[in-house]
Amino acid sequence: MPFDADRYSRQVRFAPIGEAGQERLAAAHVALVGCGALGGVVAMALVRAGIGRIRIIDRDVPELSNLPRQVLFDEADVAAGLPKAVAAASHLQRINAACRIEPIVADLIPSSVPRLLGGVDVIVDGTDNFEARFLINEFACREGIPWVHGGAIGAEGRVLSVLPGRSACLRCLVPDPPAPGALPTCDTAGVIGPVALVVGAVEAAEVMKIVVGTEAAVGNRLLVCDLWDSLWRSVDLSPLAAAGCPTCRGNDFPWLEGRTGTQATVLCGRDAVQVASGPGLAGIDLAAFAERMAAVGRVVANRWIVRVTVGEGIELAVFADGRTIVSGTRDEARARGLVARYVGA
Repeated sequence: MPFDADRYSRQVRFAPIGEAGQERLAAAHVALVGCGALGGVVAMALVRAGIGRIRIIDRDVPELSNLPRQVLFDEADVAAGLPKAVAAASHLQRINAACRIEPIVADLIPSSVPRLLGGVDVIVDGTDNFEARFLINEFACREGIPWVHGGAIGAEGRVLSVLPGRSACLRCLVPDPPAPGALPTCDTAGVIGPVALVVGAVEAAEVMKIVVGTEAAVGNRLLVCDLWDSLWRSVDLSPLAAAGCPTCRGNDFPWLEGRTGTQATVLCGRDAVQVASGPGLAGIDLAAFAERMAAVGRVVANRWIVRVTVGEGIELAVFADGRTIVSGTRDEARARGLVARYVGA
């Protein structure tokens, strides 16, 4: 596919890319799941690099609290209330009119995964929850599509590239998903903008390496960084890759097949949605969860349930079995998003 030689002259002069690599970038189709802090950096870097087509999948809208770290959005986007995918596409199209940008406002659930992630060359993780990541991992392993995982919390970040059948996958690294509330989230522990910039930039570089064909420089290593303590390390995952896991070696896809994961149900007669934990996700330390949420909003707790106000008119009621009732909405996707943000399931 032709490209503007003058526009990409500096990139083409980088020997590992060259003209052939730039042509591959121009012909590539990338799916980006999540267009927040990490996804915004990934999208901007890839569009500027001359990626041919990018599908942006996100279920949320920009909020004022996003702006310190989500580089694609501004105060006007918050005021307009447009979905993140739509607002991002508008900004990105002004950066590179030649790039085909496909914004999709949708929740990534088992039934939607083939439609949302099918037919692409690379998948990129810009999400903030393990459920979406396990869905991506299983679909990518099943279909043989390379994908890049990234995560950031506090000042810490990590990046893992997965080449199905050749490298360790996410399940190799994390055999079992953490229980609801077991780990902090960005909304409970915070995150600084620079770590999102770093992780997103590394993810974009990994995508470029995969697309241009330098896959020898990709896979079987986990990059971990802590910008506050100035620590960087690369963890060799070759032993995990050699052993494999039930997903990447055994064709076991519990998330895609709906055997695990959360399920949302609108409660009859109430302005509320129940988000139930599936098998393998049940159980939560209510006392520890209540302590973390004290910095987020008003908390009322007992041995059976923790109630926390997380926004105007929105209350989360978290039960000991990992089940959550989100009051103040009847939107299932929004409820799942709130649970992912605050409970971490």
